[in-house]
Amino acid sequence: MADLDALINAFDRALRTVTGGAPARRPSPAEIAPEHDLTDIERHHAAALMRVNHCGEVCAQALYQGQSLASSNESLRVTLDRVAREEEDHLAWSEARIKELGGRTSLLNPFWYAGSFALGFAAGRLGDRWNLGFLKETERQVEVHLTGHLERLSPRDDKTRAVIERMRAEEAGHAHAAEQLGASDLPLPIRAAMQVASKVMTGVTYYV
Repeated sequence: MADLDALINAFDRALRTVTGGAPARRPSPAEIAPEHDLTDIERHHAAALMRVNHCGEVCAQALYQGQSLASSNESLRVTLDRVAREEEDHLAWSEARIKELGGRTSLLNPFWYAGSFALGFAAGRLGDRWNLGFLKETERQVEVHLTGHLERLSPRDDKTRAVIERMRAEEAGHAHAAEQLGASDLPLPIRAAMQVASKVMTGVTYYV
């Protein structure tokens, strides 16, 4: 029954993630940031960057669901669930900011979700230390990716910047938590493969 409940919960979360039904439990950092007049080019660029970030959060939800279902360690499953729930806020914040900028989420989100879920499930089957190592490396790469977005963002776009900065800080916290729990460092070829996959995803999602 517990396994069936977990599958039902995973399906429900997947549906809410790819259809835009994931709720935010905390107010968006953008709410207290000033809104400045942006050019059409700046708004389009910011919306595209946030579409990439939103897609990254879709992938994160899928990864954690896959990792959690594959793990037999209840404590680790609780940790993964906590991280996933915190990042549901990131998902909702990103979607809200995309709408404010007049953009849309990626048309390929269901595809990215399916692939990330399979990857997370495979990582979960490798054991706790590698499972945590995958979590740590994922969050580390996302932190680097968000730093790059901050550098590319218009200096006048305080609302988008506030969202990205909060997301980056929390991603770093998740990586640190995984390390404290005993995460193993992934081999270089795996880290490199993750970086290549990330570049493909971000490059396509910026436009689609």
